[in-house]
Amino acid sequence: MRMTMNMIIWSDNKITDTSAAEARRGKDIQGIPWERLSISREKYRQTRLEQYKNYENVPQSGEDSEKECKLTRKGGAYYEFWQNTRSVKSTILHFQLRNLVWSTSKHDVYLMSHYSVIHWSSLSSKKTEVLNVSGHVAPCEKHPGSLLEGFTQTQVSTLAVRDNLLIAGGFQGELICKYLDRPGVTFCTKTTYDDNAITNAIEIYDAPSGAIHFTASNNDCGVRDFDMERFQLVKQFSYPWPVNHTSLSPDSKIIAIVGDNPVGMLIDSQTGKTVAPLHGHLDFSFASAWHPNGYIFATGNQDKTCRVWDARNLSKSVAVLKGNLGAIRSIRFTSDGQFMAMAEPADFVHVYDVKNGFEKEQEIDFFGEISGVSFSPDTDSLFIGVWDRTYGSLLQYNRCRNYSYLDSLM
Repeated sequence: MRMTMNMIIWSDNKITDTSAAEARRGKDIQGIPWERLSISREKYRQTRLEQYKNYENVPQSGEDSEKECKLTRKGGAYYEFWQNTRSVKSTILHFQLRNLVWSTSKHDVYLMSHYSVIHWSSLSSKKTEVLNVSGHVAPCEKHPGSLLEGFTQTQVSTLAVRDNLLIAGGFQGELICKYLDRPGVTFCTKTTYDDNAITNAIEIYDAPSGAIHFTASNNDCGVRDFDMERFQLVKQFSYPWPVNHTSLSPDSKIIAIVGDNPVGMLIDSQTGKTVAPLHGHLDFSFASAWHPNGYIFATGNQDKTCRVWDARNLSKSVAVLKGNLGAIRSIRFTSDGQFMAMAEPADFVHVYDVKNGFEKEQEIDFFGEISGVSFSPDTDSLFIGVWDRTYGSLLQYNRCRNYSYLDSLM
């Protein structure tokens, strides 16, 4: 029998939020009452490590990737636990797509909760529904190419939020664009009418012209670039396999592309032509991210590894970093380039010290599926969405700055 988190339920159901002060006094960060359960935390952790089944498209990829992995020292203390909020229930619709949590400031985070996009303020401890896609959603502005009839019951597979722009991508290729400082939805479009249309990832960025653009990666093997000044599809590239994630380099010239093929690619952002293949992973990839220096980037794969690359020399990876349980489903760098977070499907988020060559990591350890991870733009906060029927929540960690004494005043 495979043990799941939902076996750890206690009858009076008074599971509460956890603060930093409570955690320091010994309370479990997720409020799990281990003292009342028939299993200890250590024993349950061991059981999860033994029984969690990593999803693979290429059999044995997780085992075969181990020989190249870098041994990293544990014990890094870069982000400290701040709070766990159980009133915010983060959810997942597609088990391979885990980019459903986005922070726009150290106090503001957006996430999917069933059919709602929720805004959570850790400053006021208030949650607000920003967008509900359970019924009919239609644009309240008219733009060429916008589907004025909108969509009904959109199943949101991926999300991106940056500054005031929120974009939700759906299972049928839907794209719903909303400005957070305007009422209603601004723009709706469908990337494709192909049967295999899932929107796998969205990246919002500033084009060199100053216009806001976004890139959508789809299961129909397409990568599409939209200009949000004119609400127009401006570029469309097609590849031999479904594209699961893309990341644009800081100078906007190169896009890292990964998908349903062990070999990733760097492509020219203007032409879509391949600049270089990325050889090393053994399974399909679902995550990528650029370091702000513009030459280091990382890819995450179902072979349980994150590969770090240097665009100036792609003959081999700079580092191969190993997960504990399963695939590396999302990767984020801090805006100052100091740290990189990589998230497994469940239970573990690893934060690496990039400046010191990925030699040391902080392992954040909890129980539950991970819906997304996000550093705040100022690097002060790290948010982790936990999806679980009983212990679903939003975890917040704050960057260690040697002034933790301040929380005693709160």
